[in-house]
Amino acid sequence: MATDNSLKGPILVLGATSLIGRWLLTELRDAGLDSVAVSRTPPQGEPGWVNLDLAAPDLAERLPSAETVFALSPVWLLPAVLPALKARGLKRLVAFSSTSRFTKQDSEVAAERDVAARLAGAEQAVEAFCTAEGVAWTILRPTLIYDEGRDGNVSRLAGLIRRFGVLPLAGDGSGLRQPVHAQDLALGALSAAAAASARDRSYNLVGGETLSYRDMAARIFAGLGRRPMILSLPAPLFGLALRLASPFLPGATAAMGTRMSRDLTFDSADAVRDFGWAPRDFHPRF
Repeated sequence: MATDNSLKGPILVLGATSLIGRWLLTELRDAGLDSVAVSRTPPQGEPGWVNLDLAAPDLAERLPSAETVFALSPVWLLPAVLPALKARGLKRLVAFSSTSRFTKQDSEVAAERDVAARLAGAEQAVEAFCTAEGVAWTILRPTLIYDEGRDGNVSRLAGLIRRFGVLPLAGDGSGLRQPVHAQDLALGALSAAAAASARDRSYNLVGGETLSYRDMAARIFAGLGRRPMILSLPAPLFGLALRLASPFLPGATAAMGTRMSRDLTFDSADAVRDFGWAPRDFHPRF
């Protein structure tokens, strides 16, 4: 892997309270790299944090200077911030998007189609700005992100299992998934930032193995120390179960059940080649 040894601090981390952010700050610290963390809701009393909304009118004056920026906030917030980042010294950008750009573009739910469109539009705007301004960019699109006890995907299912002891699925849950841990994404982002071969490219980042939604659910039961209790339900019954569980599943839609039988898989061979992407298999522990 070709590397660029110019990755030096201070490094700016936008959206540092995100799932990936906490791991990335730890990795940067362990690597001896100075970082400044930006968030609308920074932890109280911790040094190295800046309380800043990316939509703030005085953003340009308050942004710290940094040559390298990791953008973990929703990527559609990034295009409007790029001129200010460039004025503060930006030369290397690693930004996170999502494979939802592809998996939700034909969703039956209008809000999900809107998310896919916003992701695609933001990626295009980031690429265009960076190319025009001579900023080296990398866009990383994770699949299903998890971080035990903190995420809204795997951990949300674990919460349902704890409460009800059983997990209903729409149909047989045969759709394939590639869950990826937030810590692996932090490591991958740091490797991508330092790899010359990852400049001006985008990557889909998948977890270490591909498994069916049903098998993924069984692994979550195992991570809780429980015997799997999984119910395959017809779509109407699953819809009823979803409505009953709605207080514990904010934002859940009928499309969630539809996707359980769809393969949502991607290939990360280019990330393996360019910056040594090596994620763990899916064995969550709660």
